[in-house]
Amino acid sequence: MQRVITSIEQQKKNPDRVNVFLNDQFVFGLHKYVACTLKVGDILDDSRIRMLEHENKIEEAFQKALKLLSFRPRTEYEMRSRLEKYGFTTSIIEDVIKRLGEKEYIDDQKFAEEWAENRSTFRPRGRRLLERELRLKNVGDEQIQSVLDDLPDEIELARVAAKKYGSKLKGLDEVNFKKKLYGFLTRRGFLYEDIKPVMEEMWEESGKLNLLENEVINDEW
Repeated sequence: MQRVITSIEQQKKNPDRVNVFLNDQFVFGLHKYVACTLKVGDILDDSRIRMLEHENKIEEAFQKALKLLSFRPRTEYEMRSRLEKYGFTTSIIEDVIKRLGEKEYIDDQKFAEEWAENRSTFRPRGRRLLERELRLKNVGDEQIQSVLDDLPDEIELARVAAKKYGSKLKGLDEVNFKKKLYGFLTRRGFLYEDIKPVMEEMWEESGKLNLLENEVINDEW
């Protein structure tokens, strides 16, 4: 059955959507992107209506994906999982994933690189822990290995992590200093053989700082 578009009206509560009226009766709402080719007077049959509704579902899923990406980057796996939870079908999700990939909005290689860079800058951790985090997000083996190959050596990573944690160790005796630092670095995924030299180095630096502070205090007096 064919019907004529008699009106296309912008929705009051959502300016990105329009209501479509056929033969003076409201039939469906569409995203503006989907409705942009429609105009009053167009004739729609049932097949065209079903196609528009399908395209609208894809656009709805795409907009959901963009909103998710506005909070933080996502892997393909994460995006698929979230869209599934919203109730979108597999075919619609595949269309959206393809569109996101073409626009380079999702890229597992880039995601892995940014994840590793962010961790190294703000919360340094060992390679094993970083690898585990990326695997939990279903990043592929090749992407993970590429990221790991670009990281500094394990001792340097442990050193950076230890220095960020150093302020919490101030004033501790040697036993407690090393105990707390060892526990922290272990939780960050470092192994004993990489922790030990950093631990000794940090304790030595701590002693020098304490000595320097005492000298400054004595000079002030």
